[in-house]
Amino acid sequence: MEKRSIREAYGRSLVELGRKNYKVVVCDADLSSSTKTIYFKENFPDRFVDVGIAEQNLIGVSAGLASAGKTVFASSFSVFETERALEVIRNMVCMSNLNVKICSTHAGLMTGEDGATHQSLEDISIMRTLPNMRVLVPADFEEAKQMTHFIAEQEGPFYMRMVRDDLNDIYDENYKFEIGKADILLDGDDVAILSCGPMVWNSYEAAMMLKERGIHTRVINMSSIKPIDKNVIIDCAKDVGLIVTVEDHSIIGGLGSAVCEVVCENYPAKVFRLGVEDRFGMSGASSELYEYFGLTPKSIADKVENIFNNKY
Repeated sequence: MEKRSIREAYGRSLVELGRKNYKVVVCDADLSSSTKTIYFKENFPDRFVDVGIAEQNLIGVSAGLASAGKTVFASSFSVFETERALEVIRNMVCMSNLNVKICSTHAGLMTGEDGATHQSLEDISIMRTLPNMRVLVPADFEEAKQMTHFIAEQEGPFYMRMVRDDLNDIYDENYKFEIGKADILLDGDDVAILSCGPMVWNSYEAAMMLKERGIHTRVINMSSIKPIDKNVIIDCAKDVGLIVTVEDHSIIGGLGSAVCEVVCENYPAKVFRLGVEDRFGMSGASSELYEYFGLTPKSIADKVENIFNNKY
């Protein structure tokens, strides 16, 4: 299975958008080589703004350009863009419902050796609480590409969360991303695993292991966190009764919490949240961190099997 960079998909898509729409502008905070906005900079230097290491200014400049009629993509590392600049995002972008697309890279534990200071494990929680903000988490190259094109065509703010490492291909060009819609990758009636980002592939691999153990798993890509697909969650609650969420994020306020909100309000069922449990990350290779925090396919399969066999 081929692995490709979703940051690369994002950067190349920006160039395609820039060629089609002169209103597309890209802003960055001195990280264009890492965020891959450098491709846009090379092709459209007059529509690229590097504000330096100043994320609050990044959002402020983006808001100003959006208020002048531009479609603005603002990029930096997730932890700095969503947390250092939160007040500016809230008061300038969301409150005015401006056309700013906050596309952050290096989210989650997959930021690896950069350590806890650079591993954003709170960003989904923060961004989904903001009025007017939509939150998307691509699971692979194709989905990141389609998301980038999609949000460029929509008015108002978006947050798109990307990781550093290459991800296994899940989709091809026949896939069609739809906001507010989850994608069922595998069906099963024993347990439903709902995941996002790099955890989608890991959940699918875990399901293959569980199948060999006699447990039939429904695997769902929840790439649209806000708006979320309430119908697919309710169906899992009704048809399966046991839901496990998996995310490279804190279990507080992220995908797991969003799923619990839907279940509690519509059709109560048991939900277990797998992710980072109320702590910061640590330095190490992403594979080592996923092992440590129990987010490898085998770890997920073992935890799900234990939950299922103990009749939750």
